[in-house]
Amino acid sequence: MTRTVRGANVLITGAAAGMGRMYAELAVEEAAASVVLWDRDAAALARVADELGEKSRGRTGIRSYVVDVSDLGGIAKTAQKTRKEVGTPDILFNNAGIVRGNAYFWESDSGDDTRPTMQVNALAPMYIAREFLPGMIALGRPSRIVNIASAAGTLGNPRMAVYAASKAALIGWSDSLRIELEQAGHDHVKVVTVTPSYISTGMFAGARGPMLTPILEPEVVVERVWQAMLDGRPLVELPASVRLARILRAVLPTRVFDRVVGDGMGVYRSMERFTGRPAQPPVA
Repeated sequence: MTRTVRGANVLITGAAAGMGRMYAELAVEEAAASVVLWDRDAAALARVADELGEKSRGRTGIRSYVVDVSDLGGIAKTAQKTRKEVGTPDILFNNAGIVRGNAYFWESDSGDDTRPTMQVNALAPMYIAREFLPGMIALGRPSRIVNIASAAGTLGNPRMAVYAASKAALIGWSDSLRIELEQAGHDHVKVVTVTPSYISTGMFAGARGPMLTPILEPEVVVERVWQAMLDGRPLVELPASVRLARILRAVLPTRVFDRVVGDGMGVYRSMERFTGRPAQPPVA
């Protein structure tokens, strides 16, 4: 892939706000052929599409689709419409995600919390990639699938058990898909797995960054992820302490890790004051 996305078709889920919108803005700045926006929030999606259209000045085609990615049927229908109206994406950002509650697992409402979290964070990226991957393979040109996971998927953390489970599933699938594509000789399609710690987008309002793990600014994350996408880098860990924690988890006995990293560095207390957004918008 060249050093920009000029001339490429870019699809972004969760594109109506936050970092999804920022990825879309970068794609427009680099004169992508088309930027396809998926989100559930129709009003916000329409605003973003209009603003990006004005910014692109006709250089980039902006298409928006209202879709709830927790709905398998909705994904299939929207993917079919996208292929018909725009074509196969060269770059897919599986960016949409949700986090629910600040309670221990047994205190949460399993129906309201577990099912949508797993559907949006873990299953939707798989379904969406499955819709477009055959076309990306067949095109034979450099392509990317960028899966936005979380550091929470690399180690357990109290008060976010289901979220951690959903991101662990995403990480496992994402890296397995990368290896499958390489083994099958389809290495023009590269998979990038992203595991950031807390980001100051409002999604994790109230969460505290553990020792050596500051709350990340979204602009920094987007810039790093964008560069990794262009490079086709397999894994993006932000900040560096995420990798350190993963290494310590592998080498330390469980109880030692709990004391040194979990309690000592504050990882296990990071969600105690979590509030999230005051009124979260509909799920992308």
